This record gives sequence, C-alpha cells and structure tokens, in this order.
Amino acid sequence: MRAVTITPGVPNSLRLADDYPEPPIDEGAVLVEAISVGICGTDREIIDGHYGEAPAGASELVLGHESLGRVLEDPTGSLRPGDLVAGVVRHPDPMPCPNCAVGEWDMCRNGQYTEHGIKGLAGFARQRWRVDPEFAVRLEPALADVGTLLEPTSVVAKAWEHIERIGSRSVWLPETVLVTGAGPIGLLAALLACQRGLTVHVLDLATTGPKPDLVRALGAQYHSTGIAALGFAPDVVLECTGAPSLVLDVMCQAAPNGIVCLTGVSTGGRLIDFDAGALNRDLVLENNVVFGSVNANRRHWDIAASALARADREWLTSLISRRVPVEAYTEAYTPAPDDIKTVLDFA
Repeated sequence: MRAVTITPGVPNSLRLADDYPEPPIDEGAVLVEAISVGICGTDREIIDGHYGEAPAGASELVLGHESLGRVLEDPTGSLRPGDLVAGVVRHPDPMPCPNCAVGEWDMCRNGQYTEHGIKGLAGFARQRWRVDPEFAVRLEPALADVGTLLEPTSVVAKAWEHIERIGSRSVWLPETVLVTGAGPIGLLAALLACQRGLTVHVLDLATTGPKPDLVRALGAQYHSTGIAALGFAPDVVLECTGAPSLVLDVMCQAAPNGIVCLTGVSTGGRLIDFDAGALNRDLVLENNVVFGSVNANRRHWDIAASALARADREWLTSLISRRVPVEAYTEAYTPAPDDIKTVLDFA
C-alpha cells in the first residue's frame, strides 16, 4: 500500500512508498481506511530532520498525526464498518508513569510515551492503519470533509479545560480573551472561546488573505497591531505562535487574576533584553498564572469532537485552504502563501 515516509534525522528524505506493508494486527484491532491527513509545522520539522523517531526495529517513520478515516473492521464490536474516525496521536508509556496509568498520557512524566507519525509509532499517512478502540474517536458523518481538524481541536480543548480548572481557584468571571496567532490552532482556540460566549480578540500579522475574515465570521475582533496598541487587558490569553517576544509581551498584558496559556513552541537560541523583575512583580501582585499545554488525552478528543459538531460547517471548511492528492505529496508538504490548513487526500 501507499505511505508517506521519512528517515528520521535525515533531512529531505520524504518519499511516497508504493509497497509499504499492511499494518500488523499488533498495532490494534480496528482496521481503518485512510481518507486524509492534515499537515502542520511538526511534519515539516520532522522532514527537515530536527526530530522524529521510527518504531522499534524500523528505519523509516510514516508521517501523519492529524488523521481521518473509515472503519473497515473492528472485531471488538466497539465500532462499526463505515464509521468515521480519527486516531488519537499519543499513547501511554509502557512503564507506566502515574499519569499514563490513569489515561492522562498527555501529562506523561517520564517521556516514554509514543506518538503516531512523530515518536515511535507509524503515522496515519498510509492507505490503511490500525489502532485499538480506545484510541479511535468517532466523528459525526457530517464532519467527513473537515474531520482532520479534530487533532488540533483536541489540543485547544485541553488548553481550555486547564484554563477553566485554574480559574476555579477563585470567583472567576472572565469576559475577554486574546488569541495570538491566526493559524489553525489560534483559530480553533478562538472558536472554542466564542462557543463559551466570551468576547474574543485575535492578533496576527496578516492584513490580507483569509485570516481577518475567518476571525470576523466567528463574531470575534481581528487585530494586526502590536500588543501595546490593543487598549485592553484580557482575562485569558492563548498564545499560539511561540514567537519569543510575543510570549513575553502577553505575560505582561493579562488582567489581574489573568491566565496565560502557551501553546506555541519556540525554537530557542534567541536572546531578548527583557525586564524579568518587572514581569515577576506583575505576576505575583496580580495573582496571574502562566502555563504551557500540549497534546491531549482521550477526554479532550471527545470534547473536541463535540465542539466541531456544534461549529458552523462552512466556517470549518474555510480553514482547509488546500486539498492535495497523495500523488502530489511533495506539494502538500511545501508551504504556500495564505495557507491555513493543508490536507493530503488518500481517498
């Protein structure tokens, strides 16, 4: 069967294999026929050789962690043939650590977890794949065109759950949310904020292209100015860019009792002249919280599926800026101007 693979650690080793072996039964009881996979910056960093780990005993890693497929068979009876599903990316470590032992593998403490298409597990960019039922998330049939958005939505579903847990430390009545970055994660974070009935502001550098209209279609406000020019202090900030200077700026911008969630990953290696003492003073005296959030466990995937089911289908469809057939896979992994989300189609 066809599969998109790389050799971990070898830059630009991306290839489309025509003779990749069928998924073995030990990968899981549920056999799924791939419909499509979403592509994000993580895939491109793996292609560039920055990280990525093949399964034990293998030299190649199948890419793809944003999945969508249809069940072909499930001998356990948990799913039915034809069901639309996505595969959960992270699996618990074999030890397991205390968090993995109770299904909170997104909070793994020893780093021995595995991830489809990233770390130690073959990805979903192949014509057929397998998972166990607890790692297959059913989606409504109406989401067949946009189901690849489930993985990034699960990431922001977890972020929002943790924001609300932190907020429960006191009487907390948030009104305003600032999302920095209008990529897929930022736009989906804004979607979940709007579903909570909050006043949402999105900050991004783009002044043309689809981003401003996508934000306004949610009923949110779009800004392309600097943080200082916003003129308000948000109760909640979701930082989705990883840009070091912006990360520091949003920490200083939050309102008293504010919560700042960092979802973007910085590259590191950059030095910034910054008044850390002033930041410390503000965080302490205003009872502010800054925390990082990544990945998701099964509960968050289910929350994300419900959020997508409630969302406007036309708006979700607009997030997918390019659909590329698997035969043109190199085009799919090459960024294009005004990209929001690129999807590689197998079906």
